Amino acid sequence: MKPSEKGSRDSNTWGVICSSHSRKTRKRWEQVRSYVEEKGVKYEFVLSNGKDSVEQTSKEFCERGCRTLVVIGSDGTLNDVINGVMSVQPLPDDFALGMIPSGIGNDFASFWDIPVDSFKQAVDNILARRLKKIDIGVCKYEDENHLSQVRYFLNCVNIGLGARLIQLTNRYQSLIPSKKLSLIPIFIGQIFSRKSFNIAFKADTEKERQNVMSICIGNATGYGQTPDAVPYNGFLDMSVITRPKWWQLFQGFWMLGKGQFLNYKNVHPYRLEKLEFTDVGKASISLDGRFLREKSCVPLRLSVMPDTLNFIISAE
Repeated sequence: MKPSEKGSRDSNTWGVICSSHSRKTRKRWEQVRSYVEEKGVKYEFVLSNGKDSVEQTSKEFCERGCRTLVVIGSDGTLNDVINGVMSVQPLPDDFALGMIPSGIGNDFASFWDIPVDSFKQAVDNILARRLKKIDIGVCKYEDENHLSQVRYFLNCVNIGLGARLIQLTNRYQSLIPSKKLSLIPIFIGQIFSRKSFNIAFKADTEKERQNVMSICIGNATGYGQTPDAVPYNGFLDMSVITRPKWWQLFQGFWMLGKGQFLNYKNVHPYRLEKLEFTDVGKASISLDGRFLREKSCVPLRLSVMPDTLNFIISAE
């Protein structure tokens, strides 16, 4: 579905995108709609079918001069939107992206204290329009036809176990409604499967090859794996996790939950401006919860674009 022409010349009209993939997110929109209409907000709403539709709709809103683009969804939907937005350059100086969290995996919203459980407060934040210039992560790679591709990310890139955990969490949560309960079979499975990958990378100017279980490259907190990363300092944080003993996984998951992940002895942190992977073996790769590919797509080059986009943060 495409945005209508109604309101295309009115810079005060919100462009609102909701992915139809999640029933919970569609229900959230019904709640949001009543509230924004009560507040007198003018908007154009599009219910998009799948990530390609979300990306295309975001692009069309920007091409038509939308100044406030609002996404209702989780990190994955936000990733689709940011890739649509970045395909339209330059953007107006007063363009801003807002978010009303819904679904599972709202790490980027949580970083800015945007409430997951209070859609009214999230809407009020957008109305207050408190802006922060944020960095955007850039991922360049070659596809199976050896053609150059580029994808953008706000939260993190996961390679290896982290990408696999995201895939399993999404799968189990479609069967088990509780996020905490869905993690139980995943955790048990990883106790007995601690697969490592021989990965070669260049961190800024330093070349390394290591046997690792997982790597997280964060523009933000990376689901707790890059807890010191902030999307406004011009750097990426990277946590390289080497293969632990099976009993050490208990400690690792516990420290991840407590926000002390960098103190885990199997984690090796980096802070850098650019990163290149020349070999990732058969490790899975994901960006903000969206899979890049199931198999290797190297060379994989990561960097950051500083102060690129206005993001609407919590008004408090």
